[in-house]
Amino acid sequence: MDEIEQELRGYGPCLVIGEIAGLTAVVLVGVWMGHFRGGFAWTSNPGLMFNWYPLLMTLALIYFYGNGMLVYRNFRGEAKKRLKILHAGLLLGSLGLGALGLKTVFDSHNLAIPPVPNLYSLHSWIGITVVVLFAAQWLSGLVIYLYPGLASHLRVSWLPTHTFMGTLIFVLSIATALLGISEKIFFSLNKTKKYQNRDVEGVIANWFGLSLVAFGIFVVYLVRHPRYKRLTKPDEELLLYENTN
Repeated sequence: MDEIEQELRGYGPCLVIGEIAGLTAVVLVGVWMGHFRGGFAWTSNPGLMFNWYPLLMTLALIYFYGNGMLVYRNFRGEAKKRLKILHAGLLLGSLGLGALGLKTVFDSHNLAIPPVPNLYSLHSWIGITVVVLFAAQWLSGLVIYLYPGLASHLRVSWLPTHTFMGTLIFVLSIATALLGISEKIFFSLNKTKKYQNRDVEGVIANWFGLSLVAFGIFVVYLVRHPRYKRLTKPDEELLLYENTN
């Protein structure tokens, strides 16, 4: 079935607003870490090395992950095999970027003098759980949807679980980021009462969080709304029928 036969009213505006919100979040976290928190460095300065962590995780687990979820809707006219490869490739890149983000936070803690403990906060507990779920989701998707020998009926039966878990991981990523924003604000600003006084840095951090929420709302809406679901093409239906009979 061609794209023009689908009712897609409202999809374009929602996508544009969502992308603006996502890009705004990326810019704001870059300004927050790059300007107000002193910029970026590597192992030579563990304090500034930490600043990579919020930026990389925002890009990996939220912005690129969210756009990976939208691949089947944004490029609905493309062949499904191409969309599978694009979806898997984009999420693999997100997973790699997320792993780099984890390295920066662990190294910044371990190289500090004195060292900072790892994995003690609620933010870190949920965050590491999200990364493990993401890796498991990607590996299961690779085996089930790109491995050529798997029966089609297994792919069909697993799809609701795959889409639910993908959405859950995305929502948990945003929730974890919001916890991290609050944690960073109170560590960095609360001692000087700057946050209570609506200091510019605190306002930017708040808007960063709101932008993440807005991006998440639009992505989940576009992914879960049945009207925007990519319709299976006739040749894909025939192939599915042949593989299940």
